[in-house]
Amino acid sequence: MATNFCKNAEEHPEPLKAEVKGSIPSWLQGILLRNGPGIFSVGDTSYDHFFDGMAIMHSFNFKDGEMTHRSRFLRSDTYKANMTANRIVVSEMGTMAYPDPSKNFIVKAITFLNHTVPDFTDNGASNFIKYGNDIFATSETNYIRKIDPVTLETQDKVDYLKYLPVNLVSSHPHYDKEGNAYNMGTSVAEKGKTKYLLFKVPAVSSSDKPALKNVEVLCTVPCRSLLQPSYYHSFGMTENYFIFIEQPLKLDILKMATAYMRGVNWASCLKFSPEDNTLIHLIDRKTGKEVETKYYTGTMIVYHHVNAFEEDGHVVFDVITYKDNSLYDMFYLSKLKEVTSSQEDKYSKPSYRRFALPLHSDKGIAVGEDLVKLKFTTASAVKEKEGKLMCQPEVLCEGFELPRLNYDINGKKHRFVYGNFVEDSALSKEVGKLDIETKEKLKWSEENCWPSEPVFIPRPNGESEDDGVVLTSVLNFNPGQSSFILLLDGRTFKEVARAYVSTGLHKDMHGFFIPQ
Repeated sequence: MATNFCKNAEEHPEPLKAEVKGSIPSWLQGILLRNGPGIFSVGDTSYDHFFDGMAIMHSFNFKDGEMTHRSRFLRSDTYKANMTANRIVVSEMGTMAYPDPSKNFIVKAITFLNHTVPDFTDNGASNFIKYGNDIFATSETNYIRKIDPVTLETQDKVDYLKYLPVNLVSSHPHYDKEGNAYNMGTSVAEKGKTKYLLFKVPAVSSSDKPALKNVEVLCTVPCRSLLQPSYYHSFGMTENYFIFIEQPLKLDILKMATAYMRGVNWASCLKFSPEDNTLIHLIDRKTGKEVETKYYTGTMIVYHHVNAFEEDGHVVFDVITYKDNSLYDMFYLSKLKEVTSSQEDKYSKPSYRRFALPLHSDKGIAVGEDLVKLKFTTASAVKEKEGKLMCQPEVLCEGFELPRLNYDINGKKHRFVYGNFVEDSALSKEVGKLDIETKEKLKWSEENCWPSEPVFIPRPNGESEDDGVVLTSVLNFNPGQSSFILLLDGRTFKEVARAYVSTGLHKDMHGFFIPQ
């Protein structure tokens, strides 16, 4: 089945009505956008890594109990350059491309001299971001592409560097009740310093100006190493704090700058340092200052934050962790094509963990004492010395990834999380609901079906946290059957409806729902 994930997709830009089995709730009105790689070969050239594929966007429009679907390739500069040349000429993280097939040494030398930080792709195949009234396709580079969320047409190319000094930016922002967006990026060696920036993009902007015109840097966090900033994919946010995990998976900037010349991809410049602890930065949103206490934990890799909240003098945050960075390697296309039934023991399994950070002072507390006083978690924060706490998490669940929750309670204490359960493969065959309090797991699966990341949509004026529906796109490899959008009841996790898409779906990354 996995080999089907590596085939080039076809776009279908005209809306087509889906065949619905069951009943789509009348209150579900809006567009679900999903984004992911869709083109893996151009001419005689192919990408080496699944995440490198050129973006294809899908929209699923729910209205009056019906659903229409359309798909369109992102017309990025990367897409245009590759298609014009009929070969891959723009490099991605796991695939180094050469405009000149001979890999001319002089060309490579000039490229090295001109780029301390490489000029990255605008192939936004990871997620969607809403800044102001605009929707953007995004990856993790300094480029994002504005799109029309209805037609999926590609519009303006936006360079973050025109508005703030960031070379890399997370594709998982946060939003508050007013619609302000919060995100973070890495500024590499600017004025001799490498730092992380947390910034705010206001919800309201004048119609003739891009929302990023009004961007506000909320705080800067110095990097532990000038030319080896931590890789991160997301961060946490509560009512009063940001949580940023500076982990021992680092981007070696000097190696990245010389990668083209050396004939290696940028992914090979990721440096995992298992001997290093993980530093947890807790930042006051109002002052932009880090709290004085230094919080550490053991070696771990985090891609996805689940949620964070404040409780009785503590900041509690949930994350999906790995013991190393082997997950990325499992998505090289050569590895995916090898997948038959099991990748067991070949990659680190995801672990859902909860950390608790005490906000009260440790003065007068003995070294070796646990400062966490919460009754609902076994997470600890033990004093190592004055102002330094070593944090150990509570393991809530093993084999769980792509977490989503009712975003209306983001930053508040939650009970339910939706995601994918993974067992013997990096590719999930089960979508599920996890009850944090009871540890109960509800799952959906079907033979030869591969569900995507679930997205929870709350019912208007819902009575409970899980009152709503869960949407997931399902790749259906059963002969003669179409792939479909699956609707599950947020409470019972029973199937509500499925909407069959005759034009085909593709393994994607993340989704974004726009209510209407």
